[in-house]
Amino acid sequence: MPGVAQDRRAWPGATPRAPAAHAQNYARNSTAIASDDFLGHPKGVYVCFFTEMWERFSFYGMKALLLLYLTKYHLFGDKAGLDLLGAYGGLVYCIPVFGGMLADRWLGMRRAVLFGGILLVLGHLGMAFEGHAAYRVNGEVVRDTSALAVTYLSLALIIMGVGFLKPNISTIVGKLYPQDDPRRDSGFSLFYAGINLGALFSSLVCGFLGEVYGWKYGFGAAGIGMLAGLAMFLWGQKYLQGHAEPPQPATLKQKVLGLPREWLIYLCAVIGVLPVAWLMWAAGNGAFALGGEISLALMLMLVVLGGVLVWFAWFTGTQCTPVQRQQMVALMVLIFMALVFFTMYEQSYGSWVTFTDRLLTKDIVPALVIREGSPLPWSILSLLLAPLGFVVSARLSERRPGSSAPRTFFIAIVALMLVLLVRDCLVIPQTAGSLTYLGGLFLVLLAPAFAALWTWMDRRGWEPGKPVKSAWGLVIGALSFVPLALAAQHVGATGEMASVWWLVLAYFLLASGEMCLSPVGLSAVTQLAVPRVMSLMMGTWFLATAFSETLAALFGKLAAIDVPEGETLDMAAAAGAYAHLFWLLMWIGLGCALLAFIAAPLLKRMMHGVK
Repeated sequence: MPGVAQDRRAWPGATPRAPAAHAQNYARNSTAIASDDFLGHPKGVYVCFFTEMWERFSFYGMKALLLLYLTKYHLFGDKAGLDLLGAYGGLVYCIPVFGGMLADRWLGMRRAVLFGGILLVLGHLGMAFEGHAAYRVNGEVVRDTSALAVTYLSLALIIMGVGFLKPNISTIVGKLYPQDDPRRDSGFSLFYAGINLGALFSSLVCGFLGEVYGWKYGFGAAGIGMLAGLAMFLWGQKYLQGHAEPPQPATLKQKVLGLPREWLIYLCAVIGVLPVAWLMWAAGNGAFALGGEISLALMLMLVVLGGVLVWFAWFTGTQCTPVQRQQMVALMVLIFMALVFFTMYEQSYGSWVTFTDRLLTKDIVPALVIREGSPLPWSILSLLLAPLGFVVSARLSERRPGSSAPRTFFIAIVALMLVLLVRDCLVIPQTAGSLTYLGGLFLVLLAPAFAALWTWMDRRGWEPGKPVKSAWGLVIGALSFVPLALAAQHVGATGEMASVWWLVLAYFLLASGEMCLSPVGLSAVTQLAVPRVMSLMMGTWFLATAFSETLAALFGKLAAIDVPEGETLDMAAAAGAYAHLFWLLMWIGLGCALLAFIAAPLLKRMMHGVK
């Protein structure tokens, strides 16, 4: 535990004690460390792991379906669907700036995560109300406006919920490790695996159920997943070691406008859901868009960005030491690299989905696919096994310290999950939505490999540092568009659908780039940010992701295709549009990577020894 580690570092300079007392104290602290650790990391990290796994299961499960749901069920055009997807994705990562600030100043991370979880449960369950399908009358689309109103409100609840949960759950992970703990980067890689384990299962479960059984079943499964995540966090609060509590609990009880400050914060957040829902409506209907492209949601994000940059200039200029100032500037550059990378990454839920739906085969091994009936994904069982396995293993490790039984039991559960996963990947008929599981699959598989790689390189003095890792992430992420561009050119030349294996290769490269950039970026926030604004800087990290979502939607519109009623898709024209987009994004990514490599030596000096 960090507190124990700090005590141990202070011992050499402490007042001498009797040998027996010293030994007794050492044994007591060693026992505390052993009881708190599980598989080499604090148990609180696993609580955050599974909470975030379920939250990401619900988030990505809904996201895998959203564009297809809008275009296929409510008959939105590609551009309108991408506008709504971009506004939603942008705001869902923009609001964490405020959620991080409120947690830093008043709420504390635990309360923020719990409140955010409640809003998320309500929002995801609301998405299960689909209403009736849209239809055309004399060329005009008739939609269920009541159902869409519920959709906009549900998206707003999710946006607000993520704003409170997302930055704070990540910050808790950083606080569970001492500042110089060598396990920190591998711990964030482990936490990142939890994020992507949720993304992996969400596509196989929600994506499949939504397209095969009905949209409400896919969205409903996402809501149930978030409820399980909230339950996991409530159960595991005791393992957070007090790091997630309010900085000054008394301030939450102070009356402001006649209400305790804590309840006023909650009330303002709930009221704020309504204007966010209106922004969702405006984005989906093209209302109040500047030049037809700049939505109100994007304008709001630009205002937030301007405010953050003004605050950043003031804070680094007046509140930081020279070393802190340089570290904060280095962190902002790393955040910009993340913005570029995730502009590429978010194509996997936009143009990659529509490209797969229209121009790629779907099944990985067609000969093994179940063709009769509608089979259920066995991964539904895995989602229950994973957190239950940890709960049982944690209890066993507390009752029998030093026993290998908890580790063996947990590894056996993981092995069973892999068997169920492989089954679903091979025998379930895949759809464009369910195939988004490939991103999560590769991230889960690559997480331990990259964690081991960084540790191995560090032991030999070859650790490249966060700026170089991020630059390599941009290179590999840019190269992920090459297989898809080649697949599009194949479709254009032959008029036949290209193999899904082009998509498999693209996801492998994209996941490799993400493992170079994103986990170490999250770790950098907890190391380079001034401690009292750490959650706010984590929110700034997600603000960069917000802009990447919106930019991704704007780029995706370059390949937007609207097929007139009664006509079929022109495959050659569609393939040409997708190929143009994919090559363009590749060159943008490589150009930014070159600039990142040039800046890396300076950034490393500005980090002042932080690895």
